[in-house]
Amino acid sequence: MVLTRSRRETATDPVGGVVETDIPQRLDRLPWGRFHTLVVAALGITWILDGLEVTVVGAVAGALKESPVLRLTTTEVALASSAYLAGAVLGALFFGWLTDRLGRKKLFFITLGVYLLATAATAFSWSFWSFALFRFLTGAGIGGEYTAINSTIQELVPARVRGWTDLVINGSFWLGAAMGAAAAIVLLEPSLLPPDWGWRAAFVIGALLSAIIFFMRMWIPESPRWLITHGRAAEAEAIVAGLEDRFRRRGHVLDAVPLPAIRLRMRTHTPLREVAAVLFGAQRLRTTVGLTLMAAQAFFYNAIFFTYALVLTDFFAVPADQVGWFILPFAAGNFLGPVILGRLFDTVGRRPMIAATYATSGLLLSATGYLFAQELVTATTLTWAWSVIFFFASAAASSAYLTVSETFPLEIRALAIAFFYAIGTGIGGVAGPWLMGTLIETGSRQSVFAGYALGAALMLAAALVAARWGVAAERRPLEQVAKPLASAD
Repeated sequence: MVLTRSRRETATDPVGGVVETDIPQRLDRLPWGRFHTLVVAALGITWILDGLEVTVVGAVAGALKESPVLRLTTTEVALASSAYLAGAVLGALFFGWLTDRLGRKKLFFITLGVYLLATAATAFSWSFWSFALFRFLTGAGIGGEYTAINSTIQELVPARVRGWTDLVINGSFWLGAAMGAAAAIVLLEPSLLPPDWGWRAAFVIGALLSAIIFFMRMWIPESPRWLITHGRAAEAEAIVAGLEDRFRRRGHVLDAVPLPAIRLRMRTHTPLREVAAVLFGAQRLRTTVGLTLMAAQAFFYNAIFFTYALVLTDFFAVPADQVGWFILPFAAGNFLGPVILGRLFDTVGRRPMIAATYATSGLLLSATGYLFAQELVTATTLTWAWSVIFFFASAAASSAYLTVSETFPLEIRALAIAFFYAIGTGIGGVAGPWLMGTLIETGSRQSVFAGYALGAALMLAAALVAARWGVAAERRPLEQVAKPLASAD
Protein backbone atom coordinates (compact mmCIF):
# COMPACT_ATOMS: atom_id res chain seq x y z
CA MET A 1 0.00 0.00 0.00
CA VAL A 2 1.24 3.46 -0.81
CA LEU A 3 0.89 5.52 2.35
CA THR A 4 0.28 9.21 2.67
CA ARG A 5 3.60 10.92 3.13
CA SER A 6 3.87 14.24 4.91
CA ARG A 7 6.54 16.76 5.78
CA ARG A 8 5.73 19.29 8.44
CA GLU A 9 7.35 22.67 8.01
CA THR A 10 6.44 23.81 11.54
CA ALA A 11 7.10 21.73 14.62
CA THR A 12 3.93 22.40 16.59
CA ASP A 13 1.31 23.65 14.16
CA PRO A 14 0.10 21.78 11.06
CA VAL A 15 -0.94 25.02 9.37
CA GLY A 16 1.61 25.75 6.67
CA GLY A 17 2.96 22.21 6.75
CA VAL A 18 3.16 20.26 3.51
CA VAL A 19 1.62 16.84 2.97
CA GLU A 20 2.48 14.68 -0.03
CA THR A 21 -0.37 12.32 -0.71
CA ASP A 22 -1.80 9.90 -3.23
CA ILE A 23 -5.19 9.68 -1.50
CA PRO A 24 -7.18 11.37 -4.32
CA GLN A 25 -5.82 8.87 -6.86
CA ARG A 26 -6.54 5.96 -4.51
CA LEU A 27 -10.13 7.07 -4.06
CA ASP A 28 -10.58 7.29 -7.84
CA ARG A 29 -8.96 3.86 -8.29
CA LEU A 30 -11.51 2.05 -6.12
CA PRO A 31 -14.04 -0.12 -7.95
CA TRP A 32 -17.69 0.65 -7.40
CA GLY A 33 -18.81 -1.22 -4.32
CA ARG A 34 -21.21 -1.41 -1.43
CA PHE A 35 -19.55 1.61 0.18
CA HIS A 36 -20.38 3.86 -2.77
CA THR A 37 -23.94 2.56 -2.98
CA LEU A 38 -24.52 3.30 0.69
CA VAL A 39 -23.01 6.78 0.35
CA VAL A 40 -25.37 7.53 -2.51
CA ALA A 41 -28.34 6.15 -0.56
CA ALA A 42 -27.64 7.95 2.72
CA LEU A 43 -26.60 11.28 1.23
CA GLY A 44 -28.39 11.38 -2.09
CA ILE A 45 -31.72 10.94 -0.36
CA THR A 46 -31.54 14.67 0.35
CA TRP A 47 -32.94 15.31 -3.11
CA ILE A 48 -35.81 12.95 -2.38
CA LEU A 49 -36.63 15.12 0.63
CA ASP A 50 -36.49 18.28 -1.49
CA GLY A 51 -38.69 16.69 -4.13
CA LEU A 52 -41.14 15.64 -1.44
CA GLU A 53 -41.27 19.16 0.02
CA VAL A 54 -41.71 20.94 -3.30
CA THR A 55 -44.33 18.52 -4.58
CA VAL A 56 -46.34 18.46 -1.38
CA VAL A 57 -46.77 22.23 -1.50
CA GLY A 58 -47.71 22.12 -5.18
CA ALA A 59 -50.08 19.19 -4.77
CA VAL A 60 -51.81 20.60 -1.70
CA ALA A 61 -52.03 24.14 -3.08
CA GLY A 62 -55.75 23.78 -3.53
CA ALA A 63 -56.16 22.39 -0.02
CA LEU A 64 -54.17 25.31 1.42
CA LYS A 65 -56.56 27.73 -0.31
CA GLU A 66 -59.58 25.80 1.01
CA SER A 67 -58.19 25.34 4.54
CA PRO A 68 -60.60 26.85 7.10
CA VAL A 69 -57.57 27.96 9.14
CA LEU A 70 -55.11 29.24 6.52
CA ARG A 71 -57.39 30.29 3.61
CA LEU A 72 -54.40 31.16 1.42
CA THR A 73 -54.83 33.05 -1.85
CA THR A 74 -53.11 31.98 -5.07
CA THR A 75 -50.56 34.74 -4.58
CA GLU A 76 -49.88 33.64 -0.97
CA VAL A 77 -49.29 30.04 -2.10
CA ALA A 78 -46.73 31.35 -4.60
CA LEU A 79 -45.17 33.63 -1.95
CA ALA A 80 -44.81 30.67 0.43
CA SER A 81 -42.96 28.83 -2.33
CA SER A 82 -40.69 31.83 -2.76
CA ALA A 83 -40.10 31.87 1.03
CA TYR A 84 -38.93 28.25 0.82
CA LEU A 85 -36.50 29.15 -1.96
CA ALA A 86 -35.29 32.27 -0.14
CA GLY A 87 -34.53 30.12 2.89
CA ALA A 88 -32.67 27.68 0.67
CA VAL A 89 -30.57 30.53 -0.72
CA LEU A 90 -29.54 31.90 2.67
CA GLY A 91 -29.14 28.44 4.16
CA ALA A 92 -26.86 27.38 1.33
CA LEU A 93 -24.60 30.40 1.81
CA PHE A 94 -24.34 30.13 5.59
CA PHE A 95 -24.02 26.37 5.82
CA GLY A 96 -21.77 26.26 2.73
CA TRP A 97 -19.33 28.58 4.48
CA LEU A 98 -19.41 26.34 7.57
CA THR A 99 -18.99 23.17 5.48
CA ASP A 100 -15.64 24.32 4.11
CA ARG A 101 -14.48 25.38 7.59
CA LEU A 102 -15.84 22.61 9.84
CA GLY A 103 -16.03 19.65 7.49
CA ARG A 104 -18.62 17.83 5.41
CA LYS A 105 -19.80 15.34 8.03
CA LYS A 106 -20.69 17.78 10.81
CA LEU A 107 -22.74 19.90 8.47
CA PHE A 108 -24.80 17.18 6.85
CA PHE A 109 -26.07 16.31 10.34
CA ILE A 110 -26.76 19.93 11.30
CA THR A 111 -28.61 20.76 8.09
CA LEU A 112 -30.72 17.61 8.27
CA GLY A 113 -31.67 18.52 11.84
CA VAL A 114 -32.80 21.99 10.75
CA TYR A 115 -34.92 20.48 7.99
CA LEU A 116 -36.47 17.88 10.29
CA LEU A 117 -37.63 20.41 12.90
CA ALA A 118 -38.85 22.98 10.38
CA THR A 119 -40.90 20.64 8.21
CA ALA A 120 -42.50 19.14 11.31
CA ALA A 121 -43.39 22.66 12.47
CA THR A 122 -44.99 23.39 9.08
CA ALA A 123 -47.65 20.81 9.86
CA PHE A 124 -48.79 22.97 12.78
CA SER A 125 -49.03 26.28 10.88
CA TRP A 126 -51.91 28.52 11.98
CA SER A 127 -51.63 31.47 9.56
CA PHE A 128 -50.02 32.52 6.30
CA TRP A 129 -47.09 34.09 8.13
CA SER A 130 -46.39 31.05 10.29
CA PHE A 131 -46.63 28.82 7.23
CA ALA A 132 -44.23 31.05 5.27
CA LEU A 133 -41.77 31.20 8.20
CA PHE A 134 -41.63 27.43 8.59
CA ARG A 135 -41.27 27.02 4.83
CA PHE A 136 -38.35 29.48 4.96
CA LEU A 137 -36.62 27.46 7.70
CA THR A 138 -37.28 24.19 5.86
CA GLY A 139 -35.66 25.68 2.78
CA ALA A 140 -32.65 26.77 4.85
CA GLY A 141 -32.08 23.18 5.91
CA ILE A 142 -32.39 21.88 2.35
CA GLY A 143 -30.09 24.62 0.99
CA GLY A 144 -27.45 23.65 3.52
CA GLU A 145 -27.88 20.01 2.57
CA TYR A 146 -27.11 20.79 -1.06
CA THR A 147 -23.67 22.20 -0.22
CA ALA A 148 -22.61 19.59 2.33
CA ILE A 149 -23.92 16.63 0.35
CA ASN A 150 -22.72 17.66 -3.11
CA SER A 151 -19.23 18.26 -1.71
CA THR A 152 -19.08 14.90 0.03
CA ILE A 153 -20.36 12.87 -2.91
CA GLN A 154 -18.06 14.57 -5.40
CA GLU A 155 -15.05 13.82 -3.20
CA LEU A 156 -15.90 10.15 -2.52
CA VAL A 157 -17.13 8.90 -5.92
CA PRO A 158 -14.56 7.67 -8.52
CA ALA A 159 -13.93 10.12 -11.37
CA ARG A 160 -14.95 7.68 -14.12
CA VAL A 161 -18.59 7.61 -12.91
CA ARG A 162 -18.82 11.01 -11.24
CA GLY A 163 -21.07 12.52 -13.91
CA TRP A 164 -23.64 9.73 -14.05
CA THR A 165 -23.72 9.35 -10.26
CA ASP A 166 -24.24 13.07 -9.70
CA LEU A 167 -27.01 13.29 -12.29
CA VAL A 168 -28.86 10.27 -10.90
CA ILE A 169 -28.61 11.60 -7.35
CA ASN A 170 -29.93 15.00 -8.36
CA GLY A 171 -32.60 13.31 -10.44
CA SER A 172 -33.78 11.40 -7.38
CA PHE A 173 -35.52 14.65 -6.46
CA TRP A 174 -38.33 13.24 -8.57
CA LEU A 175 -38.67 10.09 -6.52
CA GLY A 176 -39.54 12.46 -3.70
CA ALA A 177 -41.86 14.29 -6.05
CA ALA A 178 -43.68 11.06 -6.83
CA MET A 179 -43.90 10.26 -3.12
CA GLY A 180 -45.31 13.71 -2.43
CA ALA A 181 -47.85 13.37 -5.22
CA ALA A 182 -48.94 9.91 -4.08
CA ALA A 183 -49.17 11.10 -0.46
CA ALA A 184 -51.30 14.04 -1.50
CA ILE A 185 -53.69 11.78 -3.42
CA VAL A 186 -54.22 9.64 -0.32
CA LEU A 187 -54.11 12.28 2.40
CA LEU A 188 -56.38 14.76 0.63
CA GLU A 189 -59.10 12.15 0.27
CA PRO A 190 -61.96 13.67 2.31
CA SER A 191 -63.19 10.27 3.51
CA LEU A 192 -59.79 9.50 5.07
CA LEU A 193 -58.96 12.67 6.99
CA PRO A 194 -60.80 15.90 7.87
CA PRO A 195 -60.23 18.68 5.28
CA ASP A 196 -57.69 20.61 7.37
CA TRP A 197 -55.70 17.55 8.45
CA GLY A 198 -54.65 16.04 5.11
CA TRP A 199 -52.18 18.74 4.09
CA ARG A 200 -50.72 18.79 7.62
CA ALA A 201 -50.14 15.03 7.55
CA ALA A 202 -48.32 15.43 4.22
CA PHE A 203 -45.62 17.53 5.88
CA VAL A 204 -45.21 15.05 8.73
CA ILE A 205 -44.03 12.47 6.17
CA GLY A 206 -40.90 14.53 5.44
CA ALA A 207 -40.07 14.78 9.14
CA LEU A 208 -40.43 11.02 9.65
CA LEU A 209 -38.31 10.22 6.60
CA SER A 210 -35.53 12.61 7.67
CA ALA A 211 -35.43 11.03 11.14
CA ILE A 212 -34.62 7.68 9.50
CA ILE A 213 -31.98 9.28 7.27
CA PHE A 214 -30.29 10.84 10.30
CA PHE A 215 -29.33 7.39 11.57
CA MET A 216 -28.35 6.12 8.11
CA ARG A 217 -25.61 8.75 7.96
CA MET A 218 -23.89 7.72 11.19
CA TRP A 219 -21.35 5.45 9.46
CA ILE A 220 -20.34 7.81 6.61
CA PRO A 221 -16.74 9.05 7.03
CA GLU A 222 -15.47 12.58 6.69
CA SER A 223 -14.13 13.42 3.23
CA PRO A 224 -10.46 12.32 3.14
CA ARG A 225 -9.76 15.10 0.64
CA TRP A 226 -11.03 17.69 3.13
CA LEU A 227 -9.06 16.10 5.99
CA ILE A 228 -5.78 16.28 4.05
CA THR A 229 -5.90 20.02 3.60
CA HIS A 230 -6.87 20.62 7.22
CA GLY A 231 -3.83 19.02 8.84
CA ARG A 232 -5.48 15.66 9.49
CA ALA A 233 -3.59 13.47 7.03
CA ALA A 234 -3.40 10.52 9.44
CA GLU A 235 -7.20 10.40 9.71
CA ALA A 236 -7.53 10.59 5.93
CA GLU A 237 -5.03 7.76 5.51
CA ALA A 238 -6.88 5.58 8.01
CA ILE A 239 -10.19 6.06 6.20
CA VAL A 240 -8.82 5.27 2.73
CA ALA A 241 -6.72 2.34 3.95
CA GLY A 242 -9.80 0.94 5.66
CA LEU A 243 -11.81 1.22 2.45
CA GLU A 244 -9.07 -0.50 0.45
CA ASP A 245 -8.89 -3.35 2.97
CA ARG A 246 -12.65 -3.75 2.78
CA PHE A 247 -12.51 -4.08 -1.01
CA ARG A 248 -9.63 -6.58 -0.83
CA ARG A 249 -11.57 -8.74 1.62
CA ARG A 250 -14.37 -8.87 -0.93
CA GLY A 251 -11.99 -10.20 -3.58
CA HIS A 252 -11.06 -7.03 -5.44
CA VAL A 253 -7.46 -6.72 -6.59
CA LEU A 254 -6.04 -3.21 -6.25
CA ASP A 255 -2.97 -2.46 -8.32
CA ALA A 256 0.13 -2.08 -6.13
CA VAL A 257 1.83 0.25 -8.65
CA PRO A 258 2.61 3.60 -6.98
CA LEU A 259 0.12 6.29 -7.91
CA PRO A 260 0.88 9.93 -8.70
CA ALA A 261 1.02 12.04 -5.55
CA ILE A 262 0.20 15.69 -5.01
CA ARG A 263 1.70 18.10 -2.48
CA LEU A 264 -0.68 20.20 -0.43
CA ARG A 265 -0.02 22.93 2.10
CA MET A 266 -2.30 22.45 5.09
CA ARG A 267 -4.68 25.19 6.23
CA THR A 268 -7.55 25.66 8.69
CA HIS A 269 -9.80 27.58 6.32
CA THR A 270 -9.85 29.67 3.17
CA PRO A 271 -10.36 33.44 3.64
CA LEU A 272 -13.38 34.91 1.87
CA ARG A 273 -11.14 37.31 -0.04
CA GLU A 274 -9.38 34.30 -1.57
CA VAL A 275 -12.74 32.77 -2.47
CA ALA A 276 -13.70 36.02 -4.20
CA ALA A 277 -10.35 36.17 -6.00
CA VAL A 278 -10.93 32.69 -7.43
CA LEU A 279 -14.56 33.18 -8.42
CA PHE A 280 -14.26 36.66 -9.90
CA GLY A 281 -10.62 36.67 -10.92
CA ALA A 282 -8.75 33.49 -11.78
CA GLN A 283 -11.90 31.47 -12.63
CA ARG A 284 -14.31 34.19 -13.77
CA LEU A 285 -15.13 32.36 -17.00
CA ARG A 286 -16.14 29.25 -15.07
CA THR A 287 -18.14 31.50 -12.77
CA THR A 288 -20.02 32.90 -15.76
CA VAL A 289 -20.84 29.40 -16.99
CA GLY A 290 -21.99 28.28 -13.53
CA LEU A 291 -24.20 31.29 -12.96
CA THR A 292 -25.80 31.00 -16.38
CA LEU A 293 -26.59 27.31 -16.02
CA MET A 294 -27.93 27.63 -12.48
CA ALA A 295 -30.09 30.71 -13.10
CA ALA A 296 -31.63 29.30 -16.28
CA GLN A 297 -32.57 25.93 -14.81
CA ALA A 298 -33.79 27.51 -11.55
CA PHE A 299 -36.25 29.78 -13.35
CA PHE A 300 -37.28 27.02 -15.74
CA TYR A 301 -38.02 24.55 -12.97
CA ASN A 302 -39.36 26.69 -10.19
CA ALA A 303 -41.54 28.93 -12.34
CA ILE A 304 -43.23 25.95 -13.96
CA PHE A 305 -43.29 23.25 -11.31
CA PHE A 306 -44.15 25.35 -8.26
CA THR A 307 -47.20 26.72 -10.06
CA TYR A 308 -48.26 23.66 -12.09
CA ALA A 309 -51.02 22.79 -9.62
CA LEU A 310 -52.39 26.32 -10.03
CA VAL A 311 -52.47 25.94 -13.82
CA LEU A 312 -54.38 22.67 -13.47
CA THR A 313 -56.93 24.05 -11.02
CA ASP A 314 -57.38 27.52 -12.55
CA PHE A 315 -57.30 26.74 -16.30
CA PHE A 316 -58.46 23.13 -16.46
CA ALA A 317 -60.72 22.95 -13.37
CA VAL A 318 -58.86 19.91 -12.00
CA PRO A 319 -60.07 19.22 -8.43
CA ALA A 320 -57.43 19.94 -5.79
CA ASP A 321 -57.46 16.35 -4.51
CA GLN A 322 -56.72 15.03 -8.04
CA VAL A 323 -53.62 17.13 -8.77
CA GLY A 324 -51.29 14.37 -7.55
CA TRP A 325 -52.33 12.10 -10.43
CA PHE A 326 -51.00 14.65 -12.93
CA ILE A 327 -47.69 15.06 -11.08
CA LEU A 328 -46.85 11.34 -11.13
CA PRO A 329 -46.07 11.06 -14.91
CA PHE A 330 -44.37 14.45 -14.70
CA ALA A 331 -42.10 13.06 -11.95
CA ALA A 332 -41.43 9.86 -13.92
CA GLY A 333 -40.07 11.80 -16.91
CA ASN A 334 -37.87 13.88 -14.65
CA PHE A 335 -36.33 10.86 -12.93
CA LEU A 336 -35.79 8.81 -16.08
CA GLY A 337 -33.95 11.64 -17.87
CA PRO A 338 -30.80 11.64 -15.67
CA VAL A 339 -30.86 7.85 -15.32
CA ILE A 340 -30.97 7.22 -19.09
CA LEU A 341 -28.93 10.20 -20.31
CA GLY A 342 -26.50 10.35 -17.39
CA ARG A 343 -23.97 7.87 -18.80
CA LEU A 344 -23.53 10.07 -21.86
CA PHE A 345 -22.16 12.88 -19.70
CA ASP A 346 -19.21 10.59 -18.86
CA THR A 347 -18.75 9.19 -22.39
CA VAL A 348 -19.88 11.75 -24.98
CA GLY A 349 -18.71 14.52 -22.65
CA ARG A 350 -19.93 17.34 -20.44
CA ARG A 351 -20.01 20.22 -22.94
CA PRO A 352 -21.99 18.61 -25.78
CA MET A 353 -24.48 16.94 -23.44
CA ILE A 354 -25.10 20.01 -21.30
CA ALA A 355 -25.64 22.17 -24.39
CA ALA A 356 -27.92 19.58 -26.01
CA THR A 357 -30.16 19.03 -22.98
CA TYR A 358 -30.54 22.76 -22.29
CA ALA A 359 -31.35 23.57 -25.91
CA THR A 360 -33.84 20.72 -26.31
CA SER A 361 -35.64 21.75 -23.12
CA GLY A 362 -35.95 25.37 -24.26
CA LEU A 363 -37.27 24.52 -27.70
CA LEU A 364 -39.84 22.04 -26.41
CA LEU A 365 -41.05 24.48 -23.74
CA SER A 366 -41.63 27.26 -26.26
CA ALA A 367 -43.66 24.91 -28.49
CA THR A 368 -45.74 23.59 -25.58
CA GLY A 369 -46.35 27.10 -24.23
CA TYR A 370 -47.69 28.15 -27.62
CA LEU A 371 -50.10 25.18 -27.73
CA PHE A 372 -51.28 26.08 -24.21
CA ALA A 373 -51.90 29.69 -25.21
CA GLN A 374 -53.94 28.53 -28.21
CA GLU A 375 -56.00 26.16 -26.03
CA LEU A 376 -54.80 23.17 -28.07
CA VAL A 377 -53.91 20.99 -25.07
CA THR A 378 -55.95 19.37 -22.30
CA ALA A 379 -54.75 18.82 -18.74
CA THR A 380 -53.71 15.29 -19.74
CA THR A 381 -51.86 16.18 -22.95
CA LEU A 382 -50.15 19.10 -21.21
CA THR A 383 -48.93 16.75 -18.49
CA TRP A 384 -47.47 14.33 -21.02
CA ALA A 385 -45.81 17.24 -22.82
CA TRP A 386 -44.21 18.31 -19.53
CA SER A 387 -43.02 14.73 -18.99
CA VAL A 388 -41.14 14.78 -22.30
CA ILE A 389 -39.74 18.29 -21.78
CA PHE A 390 -38.48 17.55 -18.31
CA PHE A 391 -36.94 14.25 -19.38
CA PHE A 392 -34.30 16.50 -20.94
CA ALA A 393 -34.60 19.41 -18.52
CA SER A 394 -33.97 17.21 -15.49
CA ALA A 395 -30.65 16.03 -16.94
CA ALA A 396 -29.83 19.65 -17.80
CA ALA A 397 -30.62 20.93 -14.30
CA SER A 398 -28.66 18.12 -12.65
CA SER A 399 -25.67 18.90 -14.88
CA ALA A 400 -25.70 22.48 -13.57
CA TYR A 401 -25.11 21.19 -10.04
CA LEU A 402 -22.47 18.82 -11.38
CA THR A 403 -20.69 21.70 -13.12
CA VAL A 404 -20.46 24.02 -10.14
CA SER A 405 -19.42 21.25 -7.76
CA GLU A 406 -16.56 19.79 -9.82
CA THR A 407 -15.00 22.80 -11.56
CA PHE A 408 -13.77 24.72 -8.52
CA PRO A 409 -10.99 23.89 -6.00
CA LEU A 410 -11.61 21.59 -3.05
CA GLU A 411 -11.01 24.32 -0.47
CA ILE A 412 -13.96 26.40 -1.69
CA ARG A 413 -16.14 23.66 -3.17
CA ALA A 414 -19.02 23.85 -0.67
CA LEU A 415 -19.08 27.65 -0.64
CA ALA A 416 -18.88 27.74 -4.44
CA ILE A 417 -21.87 25.38 -4.66
CA ALA A 418 -23.69 27.62 -2.19
CA PHE A 419 -22.82 30.77 -4.11
CA PHE A 420 -24.06 29.46 -7.44
CA TYR A 421 -27.13 27.89 -5.91
CA ALA A 422 -27.93 31.12 -4.06
CA ILE A 423 -27.44 33.48 -6.99
CA GLY A 424 -29.05 31.15 -9.51
CA THR A 425 -32.02 30.46 -7.27
CA GLY A 426 -32.29 34.12 -6.28
CA ILE A 427 -32.42 35.18 -9.91
CA GLY A 428 -34.46 32.35 -11.33
CA GLY A 429 -36.07 30.59 -8.40
CA VAL A 430 -37.43 33.14 -5.96
CA ALA A 431 -38.72 35.45 -8.69
CA GLY A 432 -40.02 32.61 -10.87
CA PRO A 433 -42.90 31.30 -8.72
CA TRP A 434 -43.95 34.84 -7.81
CA LEU A 435 -43.96 35.93 -11.48
CA MET A 436 -45.81 32.85 -12.70
CA GLY A 437 -48.27 33.00 -9.81
CA THR A 438 -49.06 36.59 -10.75
CA LEU A 439 -49.44 35.70 -14.44
CA ILE A 440 -51.70 32.76 -13.64
CA GLU A 441 -53.89 34.93 -11.42
CA THR A 442 -54.62 37.21 -14.41
CA GLY A 443 -56.51 34.31 -15.98
CA SER A 444 -54.83 35.05 -19.33
CA ARG A 445 -53.24 32.16 -21.21
CA GLN A 446 -51.20 34.64 -23.26
CA SER A 447 -49.71 36.06 -20.06
CA VAL A 448 -48.76 32.58 -18.84
CA PHE A 449 -47.22 31.83 -22.24
CA ALA A 450 -45.03 34.93 -21.85
CA GLY A 451 -43.64 33.41 -18.64
CA TYR A 452 -42.98 30.10 -20.41
CA ALA A 453 -41.27 31.94 -23.29
CA LEU A 454 -38.93 33.67 -20.84
CA GLY A 455 -37.95 30.32 -19.35
CA ALA A 456 -37.31 28.88 -22.82
CA ALA A 457 -35.12 31.85 -23.79
CA LEU A 458 -32.99 31.46 -20.65
CA MET A 459 -32.41 27.74 -21.37
CA LEU A 460 -31.38 28.44 -24.97
CA ALA A 461 -28.94 31.13 -23.83
CA ALA A 462 -27.45 28.72 -21.29
CA ALA A 463 -27.01 26.10 -24.02
CA LEU A 464 -24.91 28.53 -26.06
CA VAL A 465 -22.77 29.43 -23.05
CA ALA A 466 -22.15 25.76 -22.20
CA ALA A 467 -21.24 24.89 -25.79
CA ARG A 468 -18.73 27.72 -25.96
CA TRP A 469 -17.14 27.83 -22.50
CA GLY A 470 -18.10 24.63 -20.67
CA VAL A 471 -15.38 22.54 -18.99
CA ALA A 472 -14.52 19.05 -20.27
CA ALA A 473 -14.37 17.45 -16.81
CA GLU A 474 -15.46 13.94 -17.75
CA ARG A 475 -13.41 11.06 -16.22
CA ARG A 476 -10.79 13.49 -14.83
CA PRO A 477 -9.76 13.60 -11.16
CA LEU A 478 -11.11 16.62 -9.31
CA GLU A 479 -7.57 17.85 -8.67
CA GLN A 480 -6.95 17.97 -12.43
CA VAL A 481 -10.24 19.69 -13.20
CA ALA A 482 -9.49 22.38 -10.60
CA LYS A 483 -6.03 22.60 -9.01
CA PRO A 484 -6.29 22.82 -5.19
CA LEU A 485 -5.58 26.26 -3.74
CA ALA A 486 -3.37 24.51 -1.18
CA SER A 487 -1.16 23.00 -3.87
CA ALA A 488 2.50 23.26 -2.87
CA ASP A 489 3.74 22.46 -6.40
